Amino acid sequence: MTKWVYRFGGGDAEGRAVDIALLGGKGANLAEMAALGLPVPPGLTITAEACHQYFGNSRSLPDGLTQQVLDGISHMQALTGRVFGGGNGAPLLLSVRSGARASMPGMMDTVLNLGLNDETVQALGHDAGDARFAWDSYRRFVQMYGDVVMGLDHEMFEEILEDEKARLGHDYDTELSAVELQHVVRLYKQMIEEELGESFPQDPHVQLWRAIAAVFSSWNNARALTYRTLHKIPHDWGTAVNVQAMVFGNLGSSSATGVAFTRNPSTGEKSLYGEFLINAQGEDVVAGIRTPQSLTEEGRIASGSEKPSMEKLMPATFGEFRAICNRLEAHYGDMQDVEFTVERGKLWMLQTRSGKRTTRAALRIAVDLVDEGVISEEEAVCRIEPPSLDQLLHPTIDPRVERVILGSGLPASPGAASGEIVFTAEDAVAAEAEGRKVILVRIETSPEDIHGMHVAEAILTTRGGMTSHAAVVARGMGIPCVVGAGGLRVDMRNELLIGPGFTLKRGSIVTVDGSSGHLLRGEVPMIQPELSGDFGRLMGWADKARRMAVRTNADTPADALAARSFGAEGIGLCRTEHMFFEGGRIHEMRQMILAEDEAGRRRSLDKLLPMQRSDFTELFTIMSGLPVTIRLLDPPLHEFLPKSQEEIEEVAAAMDMEPAQLSRRVEALHEFNPMLGHRGCRLAISYPEIAEMQARAIFEAAAAAAKETGAPVELEIMVPLVGLRTELDYVKACIDKVAADVSAETGLPVTYLAGTMIELPRAAIRAHVIAETAEFFSFGTNDLTQTTFGISRDDAASFIPTYQRKGIIVQDPFVSLDFDGVGELIRLAAERGRKTRPDLKLGICGEHGGDPSSIRFCEDVGLDYVSCSPYRVPIARLAAAQAAIDERRREGEPHG
Repeated sequence: MTKWVYRFGGGDAEGRAVDIALLGGKGANLAEMAALGLPVPPGLTITAEACHQYFGNSRSLPDGLTQQVLDGISHMQALTGRVFGGGNGAPLLLSVRSGARASMPGMMDTVLNLGLNDETVQALGHDAGDARFAWDSYRRFVQMYGDVVMGLDHEMFEEILEDEKARLGHDYDTELSAVELQHVVRLYKQMIEEELGESFPQDPHVQLWRAIAAVFSSWNNARALTYRTLHKIPHDWGTAVNVQAMVFGNLGSSSATGVAFTRNPSTGEKSLYGEFLINAQGEDVVAGIRTPQSLTEEGRIASGSEKPSMEKLMPATFGEFRAICNRLEAHYGDMQDVEFTVERGKLWMLQTRSGKRTTRAALRIAVDLVDEGVISEEEAVCRIEPPSLDQLLHPTIDPRVERVILGSGLPASPGAASGEIVFTAEDAVAAEAEGRKVILVRIETSPEDIHGMHVAEAILTTRGGMTSHAAVVARGMGIPCVVGAGGLRVDMRNELLIGPGFTLKRGSIVTVDGSSGHLLRGEVPMIQPELSGDFGRLMGWADKARRMAVRTNADTPADALAARSFGAEGIGLCRTEHMFFEGGRIHEMRQMILAEDEAGRRRSLDKLLPMQRSDFTELFTIMSGLPVTIRLLDPPLHEFLPKSQEEIEEVAAAMDMEPAQLSRRVEALHEFNPMLGHRGCRLAISYPEIAEMQARAIFEAAAAAAKETGAPVELEIMVPLVGLRTELDYVKACIDKVAADVSAETGLPVTYLAGTMIELPRAAIRAHVIAETAEFFSFGTNDLTQTTFGISRDDAASFIPTYQRKGIIVQDPFVSLDFDGVGELIRLAAERGRKTRPDLKLGICGEHGGDPSSIRFCEDVGLDYVSCSPYRVPIARLAAAQAAIDERRREGEPHG
């Protein structure tokens, strides 16, 4: 028969901490504490496998479970000397709590004081010598059970309680007498019967089975589903259920309850940190009705409180508690978050788990534990969640301030910023020139907005997804950004931002929180980023541990400098098209596009050449001695041309041509599906003079930078959107000819690698052929995901969340790599490419290059490097180290 139930208590347990997948975090750690001989109230854990059976069996408890639970309760009765369900003697009351593999605080349901009824409440009062305590426990139980199990709104019970307090002239629950509480219970039960047409169950066994089913069901309540989606917790894990003997911290002045961390969760300081309440139950600590007291004298003094600490009030119990905390931290090798109750002087441990902490605290704790000899450097590296490093690299909103949320969208680029709203890139530039901080608000951004995006404090768009233009550019610049805020509307004509119940004009002050995806009213106080010495030490350990290099996607000197400061080891993608939107260059670019013949195009390209050369020289100088991959022009030419009639007239006047003539040229270049149109290598084949100008600018810049720095440039030229080897052959021949010309002119050798982006399924399938010409592959996973799925990344935000909510997909494939489809193409291309050319350099330069789960896949495939936006470089370094450590552990290979 399947074992559904694991017992713990009395100095022994059937499970251990390693059984977390089966018993959940709470159950596994209760078993571990019991096995260590710590004072844990006895109980049992119903496995997460039983949860799977429950949902797979039309929400019915599996066969054999009932008897195993009853056997477990008999074990609890033997250990406590109490009886469940009435009869002679003191009653055994139970808590029924969820316990998933990953901590999901407050997301699922709990029932306390189970087993009370009209009979056992009298026995409890007699046993405790306190009738008020018994009726208050019964009142709490009926309210909690009626809400969690019977489905009545919590507020319905609160309304009755508040009405009774008002009628009796009481301000606080604690002023209600036993008789008054008895009347509240009677009113509660009356309301249940009126609302549901059934009585509150008096049979404790009926209470128990229904409570277990309710806690299982809470795995799929709305808040739990949302939490798992946000925190990437698999929906198929299920939850265990813990049934445990109740202990009471509200039995007078010798009783208490509290929560503690073995180290400070905000700073990481090695000191016991927490709060407790005398004569209270656990829920009272967090309810805010009473102000908790500090555990330690040190904490009391620091908080300025005059209320005595537990250390002072209960010195013997406190000493026992501190010793247990030290033992637990040493046993688990990590800072612990513990819950405890003192029942009439007897200490009981109710929970231990790895404590949640700020990133700054996590770094300090990890480094300190290494210095204390508790963990290794590699273990310290694995203790830090890579995405959490964002907290250290960007300003964040002070968690103590009140937020007035105006709208929300996707958290596309982390950090927070305040400023006045502007609706155009031109207004952003003008405001910045006057020293005003601005938030650029657009329906969606385009490459033409780049100058405004560059000066904005933050960006908000009402359309787009996590890999839209706004998201990608903002991440590259390290600017906070929220995209796809569909509940808001931008009225560009009248320059208004309209939302539910409000309208904001240009100049209105708002705050964008790119970490949460929120738009907030007014200017909100920030906490500025600060990198500690702990950060540098841990990142040094990460760099020792990783195999893959980490490069950056950088188009400007500012990007490159930021990336180098964060430890980038080269540029994996320089998108040359962004350079053409700067200053007066867009005018020359448009002249080139609108030219009637090759001669006209070459005249404009001759003017653009020194501009490109200057850009590349600066990038090469900043990246002295490191590899730099420059992608030739990729987007279709119409992206550089004006869109609206107003813009056409303005540009036509600047270019001394008729608006109608310009309109005809814009119309001629229009494409129905530009993502799959005349772009990438297709442009270089149609207009080889563009590729020739760019190649010359690259080679001349490399020569100038090498002369200035004394270090040769490790140059890689990348041809985009190749699907045929013959396309790459044609463009590479142009590049090679220019290289020969520049070498002859300068008398210096020109060394470089020529390769391609793999961003089309055909290129991945034919990689063994393309590798005959290509010297490196860089996987452009943004476009490879689009072309594999047949989904536009700019439109995906309209339905991807629905797919996730309905379980069609787990992760947005534009955020985390689709291993089964896109990943399979990458694996195929890597294997086939290296079969043709064993020394083929392989990297990834899409947005996935900064995503930890995608980086893990890159390690598995054996790529040489990942490339990501500058502010994700530390995240990628840490994720690459963790992936390499995991790979070695799987293979059983020591490091160093």
